[in-house]
Amino acid sequence: MTEPRQYGDELAVVTVTYSPGETLDRFLDTLDKATGRAVRVILADNGSVDGAPERAAERDNVTLVRTGGNLGYGAAANRGVAELPPAYGWVVVANPDVEWAPGALDTLLEAAQRWPTGAAFGPLIRNPDGSTYPSARLLPSLGKGIGHAILGRVWPRNPWTTAYKQSETEVTERPAGWLSGSCLLLRRAAFDEIDGFDPRYFMYFEDVDLGDRLARAGHRNVYVPTAEVLHIQGHSTAKAAPAMLTAHHDSAYRYLADRHPGWRWAPVRAALRAGLSLRLRLETRGQR
Repeated sequence: MTEPRQYGDELAVVTVTYSPGETLDRFLDTLDKATGRAVRVILADNGSVDGAPERAAERDNVTLVRTGGNLGYGAAANRGVAELPPAYGWVVVANPDVEWAPGALDTLLEAAQRWPTGAAFGPLIRNPDGSTYPSARLLPSLGKGIGHAILGRVWPRNPWTTAYKQSETEVTERPAGWLSGSCLLLRRAAFDEIDGFDPRYFMYFEDVDLGDRLARAGHRNVYVPTAEVLHIQGHSTAKAAPAMLTAHHDSAYRYLADRHPGWRWAPVRAALRAGLSLRLRLETRGQR
Protein backbone atom coordinates (compact mmCIF):
# COMPACT_ATOMS: atom_id res chain seq x y z
CA MET A 1 0.00 0.00 0.00
CA THR A 2 1.37 3.42 -0.99
CA GLU A 3 2.17 5.69 1.94
CA PRO A 4 0.30 9.04 1.93
CA ARG A 5 2.50 11.82 0.62
CA GLN A 6 3.79 14.13 3.33
CA TYR A 7 3.68 17.89 2.76
CA GLY A 8 5.58 20.65 4.47
CA ASP A 9 4.40 24.08 5.56
CA GLU A 10 6.00 26.26 2.91
CA LEU A 11 3.90 28.63 0.80
CA ALA A 12 3.75 29.08 -2.96
CA VAL A 13 1.62 31.09 -5.35
CA VAL A 14 0.72 29.84 -8.83
CA THR A 15 -0.69 32.29 -11.36
CA VAL A 16 -1.67 31.44 -14.93
CA THR A 17 -0.43 34.05 -17.40
CA TYR A 18 -1.53 34.82 -20.93
CA SER A 19 -0.12 38.22 -21.93
CA PRO A 20 -1.09 39.74 -18.55
CA GLY A 21 0.50 43.15 -19.19
CA GLU A 22 1.24 45.50 -16.30
CA THR A 23 -1.35 43.81 -14.08
CA LEU A 24 1.26 41.14 -13.30
CA ASP A 25 3.58 43.75 -11.75
CA ARG A 26 0.76 44.98 -9.50
CA PHE A 27 -0.02 41.37 -8.55
CA LEU A 28 3.56 40.74 -7.47
CA ASP A 29 4.10 44.13 -5.82
CA THR A 30 0.98 43.82 -3.66
CA LEU A 31 1.73 40.16 -2.90
CA ASP A 32 4.88 41.31 -1.11
CA LYS A 33 2.65 43.09 1.44
CA ALA A 34 0.01 40.35 1.66
CA THR A 35 2.11 38.05 3.85
CA GLY A 36 5.12 38.17 6.11
CA ARG A 37 6.14 34.69 4.99
CA ALA A 38 8.57 33.78 2.24
CA VAL A 39 6.65 32.99 -0.95
CA ARG A 40 7.71 31.17 -4.09
CA VAL A 41 5.81 32.30 -7.18
CA ILE A 42 5.23 30.10 -10.23
CA LEU A 43 4.08 31.72 -13.47
CA ALA A 44 2.36 28.98 -15.49
CA ASP A 45 2.48 30.68 -18.88
CA ASN A 46 -0.01 29.71 -21.57
CA GLY A 47 1.77 31.43 -24.45
CA SER A 48 2.19 35.12 -23.58
CA VAL A 49 3.54 37.39 -26.31
CA ASP A 50 3.82 40.66 -24.35
CA GLY A 51 7.04 39.87 -22.46
CA ALA A 52 5.43 40.48 -19.05
CA PRO A 53 6.11 36.99 -17.61
CA GLU A 54 9.74 37.11 -18.75
CA ARG A 55 10.25 40.47 -17.03
CA ALA A 56 8.54 39.23 -13.86
CA ALA A 57 10.75 36.13 -13.79
CA GLU A 58 13.74 38.40 -13.21
CA ARG A 59 12.54 38.76 -9.61
CA ASP A 60 14.30 36.52 -7.10
CA ASN A 61 11.28 34.52 -5.97
CA VAL A 62 9.55 34.11 -9.36
CA THR A 63 9.88 31.11 -11.71
CA LEU A 64 8.52 31.04 -15.26
CA VAL A 65 7.08 27.69 -16.38
CA ARG A 66 6.04 27.47 -20.01
CA THR A 67 3.11 25.10 -20.48
CA GLY A 68 3.78 24.64 -24.20
CA GLY A 69 0.51 26.15 -25.41
CA ASN A 70 -2.78 27.57 -24.24
CA LEU A 71 -3.87 24.73 -21.99
CA GLY A 72 -6.68 26.63 -20.31
CA TYR A 73 -6.78 27.85 -16.72
CA GLY A 74 -7.15 24.65 -14.71
CA ALA A 75 -4.65 22.55 -16.66
CA ALA A 76 -2.06 25.33 -16.51
CA ALA A 77 -2.62 25.77 -12.77
CA ASN A 78 -2.10 22.02 -12.30
CA ARG A 79 1.14 22.28 -14.27
CA GLY A 80 2.32 25.08 -12.00
CA VAL A 81 1.48 23.20 -8.80
CA ALA A 82 3.26 20.09 -10.13
CA GLU A 83 6.49 22.10 -10.26
CA LEU A 84 6.51 22.41 -6.48
CA PRO A 85 8.25 19.89 -4.21
CA PRO A 86 6.29 18.40 -1.28
CA ALA A 87 7.71 21.02 1.07
CA TYR A 88 5.06 23.37 -0.30
CA GLY A 89 1.94 22.34 1.59
CA TRP A 90 0.06 25.58 0.94
CA VAL A 91 -0.59 26.84 -2.58
CA VAL A 92 -2.43 29.91 -3.76
CA VAL A 93 -3.92 29.75 -7.24
CA ALA A 94 -4.81 33.25 -8.43
CA ASN A 95 -5.36 35.31 -11.54
CA PRO A 96 -2.53 37.71 -12.43
CA ASP A 97 -4.97 40.66 -12.45
CA VAL A 98 -5.58 40.37 -8.71
CA GLU A 99 -4.24 42.99 -6.30
CA TRP A 100 -3.76 41.99 -2.68
CA ALA A 101 -4.79 44.03 0.34
CA PRO A 102 -2.03 44.23 3.00
CA GLY A 103 -2.01 41.10 5.14
CA ALA A 104 -4.69 39.34 3.06
CA LEU A 105 -2.76 36.12 2.54
CA ASP A 106 -1.76 35.88 6.19
CA THR A 107 -5.45 36.29 7.08
CA LEU A 108 -6.34 33.35 4.84
CA LEU A 109 -3.62 31.22 6.42
CA GLU A 110 -4.91 32.09 9.89
CA ALA A 111 -8.40 31.00 8.86
CA ALA A 112 -7.00 27.71 7.61
CA GLN A 113 -5.83 26.96 11.16
CA ARG A 114 -9.40 27.49 12.41
CA TRP A 115 -10.82 25.08 9.83
CA PRO A 116 -8.78 21.84 9.92
CA THR A 117 -11.20 20.20 7.45
CA GLY A 118 -10.94 23.18 5.09
CA ALA A 119 -9.23 22.59 1.76
CA ALA A 120 -9.95 25.82 -0.13
CA PHE A 121 -10.09 29.31 1.36
CA GLY A 122 -11.35 32.31 -0.58
CA PRO A 123 -11.14 36.02 0.26
CA LEU A 124 -13.69 38.75 -0.26
CA ILE A 125 -13.19 39.96 -3.83
CA ARG A 126 -13.73 43.60 -4.71
CA ASN A 127 -14.63 44.80 -8.20
CA PRO A 128 -12.78 47.84 -9.56
CA ASP A 129 -15.75 50.05 -8.61
CA GLY A 130 -15.48 48.93 -4.98
CA SER A 131 -18.50 46.61 -5.02
CA THR A 132 -18.26 43.06 -3.71
CA TYR A 133 -18.12 40.23 -6.21
CA PRO A 134 -20.25 37.20 -5.16
CA SER A 135 -17.30 34.83 -4.89
CA ALA A 136 -18.75 32.28 -2.42
CA ARG A 137 -21.77 30.57 -3.89
CA LEU A 138 -23.98 27.52 -3.71
CA LEU A 139 -23.24 24.67 -6.07
CA PRO A 140 -25.46 25.08 -9.15
CA SER A 141 -28.44 22.75 -9.42
CA LEU A 142 -30.68 22.23 -12.42
CA GLY A 143 -33.42 24.43 -10.97
CA LYS A 144 -31.25 27.31 -9.81
CA GLY A 145 -28.99 26.98 -12.85
CA ILE A 146 -31.82 27.25 -15.34
CA GLY A 147 -33.50 30.12 -13.49
CA HIS A 148 -30.22 32.01 -13.25
CA ALA A 149 -29.31 31.35 -16.89
CA ILE A 150 -32.67 32.55 -18.23
CA LEU A 151 -33.29 35.51 -15.92
CA GLY A 152 -29.90 36.51 -14.53
CA ARG A 153 -29.31 39.34 -17.01
CA VAL A 154 -32.84 40.68 -17.43
CA TRP A 155 -33.87 40.35 -13.74
CA PRO A 156 -30.65 40.28 -11.68
CA ARG A 157 -32.44 39.99 -8.33
CA ASN A 158 -34.63 37.04 -9.29
CA PRO A 159 -34.87 34.40 -6.53
CA TRP A 160 -32.83 31.76 -8.39
CA THR A 161 -29.89 34.10 -9.04
CA THR A 162 -30.09 35.55 -5.53
CA ALA A 163 -30.00 32.08 -3.96
CA TYR A 164 -27.21 30.81 -6.24
CA LYS A 165 -24.98 33.85 -5.70
CA GLN A 166 -25.81 33.99 -1.97
CA SER A 167 -26.47 37.69 -2.57
CA GLU A 168 -28.43 38.16 0.64
CA THR A 169 -26.29 35.92 2.84
CA GLU A 170 -24.47 37.65 5.68
CA VAL A 171 -20.86 38.47 4.83
CA THR A 172 -19.18 36.31 7.43
CA GLU A 173 -16.63 33.50 7.57
CA ARG A 174 -18.52 30.37 6.58
CA PRO A 175 -18.47 27.22 4.45
CA ALA A 176 -19.53 27.67 0.82
CA GLY A 177 -20.45 25.36 -2.02
CA TRP A 178 -17.64 26.74 -4.14
CA LEU A 179 -15.25 29.68 -4.22
CA SER A 180 -14.07 31.82 -7.10
CA GLY A 181 -10.93 30.43 -8.71
CA SER A 182 -9.62 33.95 -9.25
CA CYS A 183 -8.00 33.70 -5.81
CA LEU A 184 -7.84 30.52 -3.71
CA LEU A 185 -5.62 29.33 -0.91
CA LEU A 186 -5.45 25.53 -1.19
CA ARG A 187 -4.37 22.85 1.23
CA ARG A 188 -2.01 20.97 -1.11
CA ALA A 189 -2.74 17.54 0.33
CA ALA A 190 -6.46 17.90 -0.46
CA PHE A 191 -5.83 19.46 -3.89
CA ASP A 192 -3.51 16.61 -4.90
CA GLU A 193 -5.86 14.03 -3.39
CA ILE A 194 -8.50 14.87 -6.02
CA ASP A 195 -5.90 15.41 -8.79
CA GLY A 196 -6.37 19.17 -8.88
CA PHE A 197 -8.48 20.95 -11.45
CA ASP A 198 -10.27 18.90 -14.10
CA PRO A 199 -8.35 19.75 -17.32
CA ARG A 200 -11.47 19.19 -19.45
CA TYR A 201 -12.63 22.66 -18.40
CA PHE A 202 -10.70 25.06 -20.63
CA MET A 203 -12.04 28.09 -18.76
CA TYR A 204 -14.94 28.69 -16.37
CA PHE A 205 -16.56 26.17 -14.00
CA GLU A 206 -13.21 24.58 -13.18
CA ASP A 207 -13.54 26.26 -9.77
CA VAL A 208 -17.15 25.10 -9.35
CA ASP A 209 -16.12 21.55 -10.22
CA LEU A 210 -13.15 21.74 -7.84
CA GLY A 211 -15.34 22.90 -4.96
CA ASP A 212 -17.81 20.10 -5.57
CA ARG A 213 -15.14 17.40 -5.76
CA LEU A 214 -13.38 18.68 -2.63
CA ALA A 215 -16.68 18.51 -0.74
CA ARG A 216 -17.39 15.00 -2.04
CA ALA A 217 -13.97 13.98 -0.70
CA GLY A 218 -14.91 15.25 2.76
CA HIS A 219 -13.28 18.69 2.69
CA ARG A 220 -14.70 22.17 3.09
CA ASN A 221 -14.59 25.33 1.01
CA VAL A 222 -14.37 28.30 3.38
CA TYR A 223 -15.16 31.93 2.64
CA VAL A 224 -12.92 34.34 4.57
CA PRO A 225 -14.20 37.90 3.99
CA THR A 226 -11.74 39.46 6.44
CA ALA A 227 -9.14 38.86 3.71
CA GLU A 228 -9.61 41.11 0.67
CA VAL A 229 -8.32 41.31 -2.88
CA LEU A 230 -9.19 43.51 -5.83
CA HIS A 231 -9.88 41.74 -9.12
CA ILE A 232 -9.40 43.90 -12.22
CA GLN A 233 -10.96 41.18 -14.44
CA GLY A 234 -10.71 40.47 -18.10
CA HIS A 235 -7.33 41.93 -19.14
CA SER A 236 -6.33 39.00 -21.34
CA THR A 237 -9.84 37.91 -22.34
CA ALA A 238 -11.54 41.19 -23.24
CA LYS A 239 -10.61 40.94 -26.91
CA ALA A 240 -11.94 37.39 -27.12
CA ALA A 241 -15.40 37.94 -25.61
CA PRO A 242 -17.35 35.65 -28.01
CA ALA A 243 -14.81 32.86 -27.53
CA MET A 244 -15.00 33.26 -23.76
CA LEU A 245 -18.80 33.16 -23.81
CA THR A 246 -18.60 29.96 -25.84
CA ALA A 247 -16.17 28.47 -23.31
CA HIS A 248 -18.48 29.50 -20.45
CA HIS A 249 -21.52 27.81 -21.98
CA ASP A 250 -19.53 24.68 -22.91
CA SER A 251 -18.26 24.41 -19.34
CA ALA A 252 -21.71 24.97 -17.85
CA TYR A 253 -23.05 22.10 -19.94
CA ARG A 254 -20.13 19.82 -18.99
CA TYR A 255 -20.59 20.48 -15.28
CA LEU A 256 -24.33 19.74 -15.25
CA ALA A 257 -24.08 16.85 -17.72
CA ASP A 258 -21.36 15.17 -15.64
CA ARG A 259 -23.67 15.23 -12.64
CA HIS A 260 -26.64 13.82 -14.55
CA PRO A 261 -25.20 10.82 -16.44
CA GLY A 262 -26.94 7.82 -17.98
CA TRP A 263 -29.83 7.28 -20.34
CA ARG A 264 -32.49 8.42 -17.85
CA TRP A 265 -31.07 11.94 -17.93
CA ALA A 266 -30.51 12.03 -21.69
CA PRO A 267 -33.61 14.19 -22.40
CA VAL A 268 -32.53 16.67 -19.72
CA ARG A 269 -29.01 16.85 -21.16
CA ALA A 270 -30.41 17.42 -24.63
CA ALA A 271 -32.65 20.22 -23.34
CA LEU A 272 -29.71 21.76 -21.49
CA ARG A 273 -27.54 21.74 -24.59
CA ALA A 274 -30.29 23.27 -26.72
CA GLY A 275 -31.08 25.95 -24.14
CA LEU A 276 -27.45 26.91 -23.61
CA SER A 277 -26.85 27.03 -27.38
CA LEU A 278 -29.81 29.39 -27.80
CA ARG A 279 -28.62 31.58 -24.93
CA LEU A 280 -25.14 31.74 -26.45
CA ARG A 281 -26.49 32.82 -29.85
CA LEU A 282 -28.55 35.55 -28.20
CA GLU A 283 -25.61 36.83 -26.14
CA THR A 284 -23.12 36.89 -29.03
CA ARG A 285 -25.32 38.57 -31.63
CA GLY A 286 -23.36 41.41 -33.20
CA GLN A 287 -20.10 40.50 -31.40
CA ARG A 288 -18.56 38.31 -34.06
